[in-house]
Amino acid sequence: MNCKGKIILTGIGKSAIIGMKISATLNSTGSKSIFLHLGDALHGDMGVISKEDIVICLSKSGESSEIISLSNYLNKAQIKLIGISCVNGSSLEKISDMFIHTKIEREACHNNLAPTTSSACHLAVGDAIAMAIQKLKGFSHNQFGEYHPSGSLGKKLNLSLDTLIDSKRIPRVNPSSSFVEVIDEISSKMYGATAVTKDNEIVGIITDGDIRRVIEKRKNIEDIIASEFMSSNPKILKSDILANEALKIMRKNNISQVLITDKNNSLIGVVHILDIIKQGINDE
Repeated sequence: MNCKGKIILTGIGKSAIIGMKISATLNSTGSKSIFLHLGDALHGDMGVISKEDIVICLSKSGESSEIISLSNYLNKAQIKLIGISCVNGSSLEKISDMFIHTKIEREACHNNLAPTTSSACHLAVGDAIAMAIQKLKGFSHNQFGEYHPSGSLGKKLNLSLDTLIDSKRIPRVNPSSSFVEVIDEISSKMYGATAVTKDNEIVGIITDGDIRRVIEKRKNIEDIIASEFMSSNPKILKSDILANEALKIMRKNNISQVLITDKNNSLIGVVHILDIIKQGINDE
């Protein structure tokens, strides 16, 4: 947690692949890390390691000439080494400043040869280290979002409602608008709803469902006005709310649209649930 430099993962074979994944997890959760193949380290790449770094070496057996060579360099440079191995009393344990023994009964391989159980165990330990450091550092939800700006995960953590608003397509009627005017506004703006505003203040919302209910209940609709069948308690969200949070609210309230306002509480648009889902965001 207090490492001022990099956390360097190293290993050979399957351990190298596991090391790459652990390094990636550390990076994505607030701990600067790189992967250094143990073979490459001993053929010119050792210079990437600085005195402020910590090295984590993964090895099933903990026995290889490369591990001994690595240890000689790290000792001279006074760089800390953490060893992770399935074997107690191995060379890796003896040369490590700290050692984690990942005891296994056997590999999943029927010949008890292919690294399977050992690899899974090392991956779990590496992830545990990353998660523990993340929690100790207080790495936040927002910071995680900053490290994942792209893809569906990035959108879930970063995409706000203001990016989904079409400022040229804001459905709006006033309380005295006729039934036909309301239908025209909903149809032309294609959100399945329209806000009802008075003096630029939101006083209600009318949806497709409200239109259908009026038609079902009343024979004479020529004289009806918006204020008579609008919902006076619409769901209103601020433009800076994350789209993922808005999706949760919409599903909880069983609605398909929300009205969006700016910091001055002025209507600036409508977001439909499909606008969010089309971005690849799903709260489930």
